[in-house]
Amino acid sequence: MFANTQGGAMSMAMPDICKFPTPSPAGPIPTPMPYPNMAMSTMAVPNFTKWMILGMPVHNLGTTITMTSGDEPGVLGGVVSNMIKGPCKHLKGSTKVLAGGMPVTRMLDQTGQNGAAPNAMGTTMKPAQTKVMIMS
Repeated sequence: MFANTQGGAMSMAMPDICKFPTPSPAGPIPTPMPYPNMAMSTMAVPNFTKWMILGMPVHNLGTTITMTSGDEPGVLGGVVSNMIKGPCKHLKGSTKVLAGGMPVTRMLDQTGQNGAAPNAMGTTMKPAQTKVMIMS
C-alpha cells in the first residue's frame, strides 16, 4: 500500500455516533445519530521529519491528526469520546518499515477517530501520494 505523508491523505470513519439535541416540550433530548468522520493528513502533526516523500514528511504511528470533521451537527459530543472534531490516530502500521523507531502508516491502515478513546473506527481511503509503496 502507499505510504502516508503530509500530502493530503484522507481517513474516513462511518458511523461516528454523536449525540444530537432533539427538541421536545421538556427540553432538548440527547439523541444518538450517525455521522461521517473525516481526517485530512494535511492537518497532522508529524513527529518525524527526516524522511520525505514528494517533499512531505512520512507519517508513523506517533503522528496525530489534530482535528477531524463531519460530525459537527452532533453538538453534544460522541457517545464514547464526548467530543466533536476530535483527533485521529493510526492504530496499525507496517510491520517491517520504521520511521523514527515507529511503524510507518499506509493507505488502508486502521484509524481511531474523534477522541483518545476513539468514537469511530476508520481507515485511510485516499492516498497521500502514489510513488512509494510499503508492502509489509
